[in-house]
Amino acid sequence: MSATEGYAGTDLTIAEVRLTPILVADPPLLNTQGVHQPYTPRLIIEVVTDGGVTGVGETYGDAKYLELARPFGSALTGHRLADVNGLFTLMNNMSVDASRVDRAVDVGGLRGVQTADKLRLSVVSGFEVACLDALGKTLGLPVHALLGGKVRDRVDYSAYLFYKWGAHPEGVAAEADDWGAALDPAGVVAQARKFTERYGFTSFKLKGGVFPPDEEIAAVRALAGAFPGHPLRLDPNGAWSVETSLRVAAELGDVLEYLEDPALGTPAMAEVAAGTSVPLATNMCVTTVAEIAEAFRRDAVQVVLSDHHYWGGLGKTRELAAICGAFGVGVSMHSNTHLGISLAAMTHVAATVPDLHHACDSHYPWQSEDVLTERVAFVDGAVPVSDAPGLGVTLDRDRLDALHARWRDDAHRHLRDRDDGAAMRVAEPGWTAPRVPRW
Repeated sequence: MSATEGYAGTDLTIAEVRLTPILVADPPLLNTQGVHQPYTPRLIIEVVTDGGVTGVGETYGDAKYLELARPFGSALTGHRLADVNGLFTLMNNMSVDASRVDRAVDVGGLRGVQTADKLRLSVVSGFEVACLDALGKTLGLPVHALLGGKVRDRVDYSAYLFYKWGAHPEGVAAEADDWGAALDPAGVVAQARKFTERYGFTSFKLKGGVFPPDEEIAAVRALAGAFPGHPLRLDPNGAWSVETSLRVAAELGDVLEYLEDPALGTPAMAEVAAGTSVPLATNMCVTTVAEIAEAFRRDAVQVVLSDHHYWGGLGKTRELAAICGAFGVGVSMHSNTHLGISLAAMTHVAATVPDLHHACDSHYPWQSEDVLTERVAFVDGAVPVSDAPGLGVTLDRDRLDALHARWRDDAHRHLRDRDDGAAMRVAEPGWTAPRVPRW
């Protein structure tokens, strides 16, 4: 009897859900909102079936996510594992504390204004991945097979470059890293060379919005000189006016693969798009299905950067890719601080998207810690697509427990919610996140 036949003859259900919030080390990476905290919160989700199979997922770990994930996890006892669509029905019935919904740019993902629906999708995404992992293990199939099958054997990723301090402020408990500082064009190029030497990346994205535009133009020009012909991207997270965005696009148009969210919001992006031939990408003005119509109608974006965490999971990511394909809009993947579970999930779904013409983003090389027995490996700038059952990763219980112990430690209580502005104020008391447009 095949695994599929065996599954069809049972009523496999979720017997237990385990939620483990953790704090993982994060280097002092700079963005327009501030600087990354020394530790960032993540939530590890385990779905255990009545047959004893465990699937794993991962999502944001801030308090507002935990407060929704806990009752949702409790409601899943007895839920059929294969009823992935039913997860969204259950989640839609969960109430969200209005005070927990951001009214400004969501710092944790730098993705525009957060709503209750976006919060729900960000939580359910981790459960969807865990269910698919458990289902794949039960059937002996990789997750990409559950999504319709892979169309490529490797998924290309881009080096995600940041302006960076050499270390977190003196007196702040933090893990050391060997990346060094990157605060000028030479530092950015040196960082890019390390990414290439360590992981084989051949395309580069610089997180901008940190320094005045002319300094960031110089950094991209330095990258173009050091890596001629390689795809380059610049992402200031909406920190520029329309006028500044157009000036930067004009000055870098010959070397940019695309310019990501130079201005904040669809109307501003549409103005920029109308004045330049440089493709515009976004993970800020198109983050839900409801935001697609205006952006596409106004031709405000030419590449949508999906993130399965806040689109609602892998199935929703495929739906987004299909919509983009129908309208001739490119698609790739955004990344926020994440671990190997999420990288594996990203790779499985990216492997199933036919028109994926841009290397995906990933913060993973910046994370020195993980909850897996083996780190997900980059080979020549790509992650090979696993054909092992489920996601093809194994949870390291000891590492998970250690990172959870850090989260429980009262000394780290103030880090349980990511706040790049608060982290910046440790180094610069009185600092406030600037209003946008910043330049």
